[in-house]
Amino acid sequence: MSKIAFLFPGQGAQKVGMAKEICQELPAAKALFDSAADILGYDLADICFNGPDEKLHSTVVGQPALYVSSMAAIEKLKFERPDLIERCEGTAGLSLGEYTAMAFAGACDFEEGLRLVKRRGEAMQEAADATSSGMVSVLGMDESQVTAVCDQARVDGEVLQLANFLCPGNIVVSGHTQSCQRVDEIAMAAGAMKTVSLTVAGAFHTPLMESAVGKLESKLAKIDFQKTSIPVYSNVDAQAHQDPADFVKLLPQQVCQPVQWNRTMDLMLEEGFDQFYEVGVGRVLTSLLKRIKRKIPCEPVG
Repeated sequence: MSKIAFLFPGQGAQKVGMAKEICQELPAAKALFDSAADILGYDLADICFNGPDEKLHSTVVGQPALYVSSMAAIEKLKFERPDLIERCEGTAGLSLGEYTAMAFAGACDFEEGLRLVKRRGEAMQEAADATSSGMVSVLGMDESQVTAVCDQARVDGEVLQLANFLCPGNIVVSGHTQSCQRVDEIAMAAGAMKTVSLTVAGAFHTPLMESAVGKLESKLAKIDFQKTSIPVYSNVDAQAHQDPADFVKLLPQQVCQPVQWNRTMDLMLEEGFDQFYEVGVGRVLTSLLKRIKRKIPCEPVG
């Protein structure tokens, strides 16, 4: 029998129309968006279903949108394939998706998780607003090559570092805008296949997000986390965790530390997971898993 894991997408996967069909079909999914409107103070469903794009892609809206949409997809699974919920033995999420994974695994309830995600988005947006910064995906290079590109592109004390280890040949760098702007020319000259500037508010997963840490710690201190029913694999150390104290320690680190997604998937594969489900909008994690181990199935839900 397959060993099943659920994967939850992170910021950047959101798109107008997300979760609309699920909410039309399932009252339980719509109820999550109704609850979200009370917590957030605005109609999240309307933005998810109808846009506009620029509002949905903002950090303060995009993060709650992904969290609620993924939890709505869980409601779809509960209704259509409850056996998968029962058989799921591990979970992970990319950056913001780790919060969804924790809520699914029982670390906190839906409402607590959303309040935490709301504060995370606000704190990261505030940090991004303080400094002109961004992120660039570098394709077709290994870690040492991308490190060399960063060393060449970074000048005058600027921040530029490897921020997301997604899969072989796909590493995201993050830092000051001027450094990011130099990455394309330097990386392409050094043999990169392609570079892509990401549509994000700032240099996530670098020390430029440091001001968000204390704000997130304050919010975390108010949440009564529970031991999870299944392991949650952390972006920070690519290890499995169930202890509430681990989440309180690791989540603030996550905003400034690189996302170890490739290592996380490697560990889950080593531990015998052989059937994955990408729960929520998009197919980003499915695509990344194919680059890590092509024959492992990953089925989208949502």
